[in-house]
Amino acid sequence: MEILDILIIGGGPIGLNCALEAQKNNLTYMIIEKGTIVNSLYHYPLYMRFFSTAEKLEIGGIPFISPAPKPGRQEALEYYQGIARQKEINIRLYEKVLKVSKTGDIFDIETSKAVYKAKNVIISTGFYDIPNLMDVPGENLLKVKHYYTEPYPYAQQKIVVVGSSNSAVDAALETYRKGSDVTMIVRHSEISKT
Repeated sequence: MEILDILIIGGGPIGLNCALEAQKNNLTYMIIEKGTIVNSLYHYPLYMRFFSTAEKLEIGGIPFISPAPKPGRQEALEYYQGIARQKEINIRLYEKVLKVSKTGDIFDIETSKAVYKAKNVIISTGFYDIPNLMDVPGENLLKVKHYYTEPYPYAQQKIVVVGSSNSAVDAALETYRKGSDVTMIVRHSEISKT
């Protein structure tokens, strides 16, 4: 069995950038991603625009060209997935890491499809897939969503948005503009400034 120099868990922008650096330094590597390339971005709201400029989202010194000052979700998907294709990134998609253990100097990485060995492991899984659950009654009802994608299902509905970060405010505004009766629940006396 081949022993990789690096096994990267997570195929988002950071994982892809690590792979590009491994390529540049002639290191053997592989990315294991539980979903599609940049899976978290794929699950972002459909019409989302980033708060960062395209330049700040660039990886590997590859220009991110966007007609808008701040790119949207689709542009980011095209950019990152395009890099994976063009640079022939060694990535295993729809394969979930189940266990990482170490024997001596070698890591054993058990996935839903295989077992790999590597000298080093980089965990670049991000946090988007981990909702901030509140442990309150009703939180697991079918009508409760932990991820927002678009406003249309909520038109003409009474909804509650929990939180006051950028994405919560965006969700509240978008649904309000589609006719929703929106209530925001926030911890502080005012909406976050960041």
